Amino acid sequence: MGEKRDEPNLSYRNGISQIQLYGEFTTKASRKVRYAVSLTERDLTVQKITSAPAGRSKVVFNLRDCVGCRAFKADDNTDVGAYFSAYFYPFKKRWMSSGVARQRTEQCFRVASGLDPHLNLEEAQRWARAISEGSAHQRPQRNGILYSEVRRPCKVLLLLNPHSGKGQALSLFTGHVQRMLHEAAIPHTLVVTERQNHARELVREADLTKWDALVIMSGDGLLFEVVNGLMEREDWEEAIQTPLGILPGGSGNALAASIHHYAGSQPVSSEELLVSCGFLLCKGLVARLDLASVCLGSAPQPQRLFSFLSLAWGFVADVDIESEKYRHVGAARFTVGTLVRLASLRVYQGKLAYLPAETTPVAASTSTSPDASSPSPASSSTTSEVPSGLGPASTSPHGLCSSLVCRSSRTSPGQNVAHTFHNYCNSNNAFKDKRGREKPPPAPPSSGPCRGGPPDSLLVPLDQPVPSDWTVVPEEDFVLVLAMYQSHLSEDLQAAPDSALADGLIHLFYIRAGISRATLLRLFLAMEKGAHVAASCPHMVHAKVRALRLEPYSAKGTITVDGELVDYGPVQAQVHGGLARLIAS
Repeated sequence: MGEKRDEPNLSYRNGISQIQLYGEFTTKASRKVRYAVSLTERDLTVQKITSAPAGRSKVVFNLRDCVGCRAFKADDNTDVGAYFSAYFYPFKKRWMSSGVARQRTEQCFRVASGLDPHLNLEEAQRWARAISEGSAHQRPQRNGILYSEVRRPCKVLLLLNPHSGKGQALSLFTGHVQRMLHEAAIPHTLVVTERQNHARELVREADLTKWDALVIMSGDGLLFEVVNGLMEREDWEEAIQTPLGILPGGSGNALAASIHHYAGSQPVSSEELLVSCGFLLCKGLVARLDLASVCLGSAPQPQRLFSFLSLAWGFVADVDIESEKYRHVGAARFTVGTLVRLASLRVYQGKLAYLPAETTPVAASTSTSPDASSPSPASSSTTSEVPSGLGPASTSPHGLCSSLVCRSSRTSPGQNVAHTFHNYCNSNNAFKDKRGREKPPPAPPSSGPCRGGPPDSLLVPLDQPVPSDWTVVPEEDFVLVLAMYQSHLSEDLQAAPDSALADGLIHLFYIRAGISRATLLRLFLAMEKGAHVAASCPHMVHAKVRALRLEPYSAKGTITVDGELVDYGPVQAQVHGGLARLIAS
């Protein structure tokens, strides 16, 4: 039982793989049933040793689906055996609906090749190390995208908004994410935000040398704070290179849905999306992320923000802000808000202009680091204005992250402890007016022109006419204007299905006045699968652009950046390709 022996190479359906390790073990649950376990560079194969024909009881686990493996002693001091557990999240069919989603599977085996518990533990550690290393070597293959890994060993700061979405982010963290981080051997420090701009202030002033990755668990609003806090630093060029992770805990979860989509996975939502993004986080692969510089001209002093997702005016912005009152229903708030706003459809007057993508080269990132993605030729191709209708454990024993800097405590050798700092507050992380409507946050100390950031070479001051190579939209009556730099507007809305993390493009959509309520509703229903782009709606225009300017004429209206309310007035934006880094595989 547990003895190792040499075995000939095994032939699998995907080719012939060299066996690296072979052993026969029992499980923690039963010592009466033995299993033949073999490890290749790609798979872990488990076969029950019975008299049944070979193959009937064999299960093959792809190491690409593995987040980690650990070895440990038995709880019973009289047990001389040791154990190793491997944690997989393969795609499996859902129980109650069609399609597949990642689901957790644990494989735990007992090593008892002799009576010496130390030798048994060493053998279990050898298996855990080999499985972890094999998992780390399995990287996804994406056309035109290069991945680097989060620096190992690393230190992770996890920021969580307890009031996002239905207010269940903390319970979702303890119910799902905390276990996944433990399985992947990722120590973490959890900071629960107390107020709006808490995360922005924290990362703006923090000593980032203490952290190698910043992970956000919330909706998209908390990541907006973090990105702008990093860009407001004196050392913004270095700070914005800090890998960012996103775990869906809010209502919209647009970036989380986008990276799930980019991974080639079937659409999921809610806790299945959380498990998917948790898996991507544990794999620890880093790609570039486009940011857009957004300049606002209505405040007493012009402001410059950085956006990772969207800029909206009109219908979409109205729904986003006015649906805050339905936050208790989660993602369904947007459906309710859409129906309410359709009942009294508004038309906005304004002037829209943009720089078509085909007239300008792709803007290069300010970083020349080779360890991130670059746009592929396919993703860089553009069209003119056209009416149209989303690491496993490494060689280190602690996997992705093997050290943790805490405020005043240290883990003793051999411990794998996640420290949590809870900062509770009864207020929501958003400001409301007397009617409960969300309003722009008070300006942080560094607001006004951002202290950092690359120059906006494609933009001229808002009080000057746009350059001659820009396109000025002749219409001045709009139902909505929406600029997207990622694929999803929410968990179930693919607003820009052709978008990519770092394609250097803004996908500009605008809908002219005159569209009927029924047609607009059909467009949003088609957006669930990204089919609105090919719907041939005469009122909707889609253009791929590098920069845009919007000058509202209507006295009242709503403008949002990444779903956050900003001051109403003239606004312009330019994309900066691959400026940030995002953990996404």
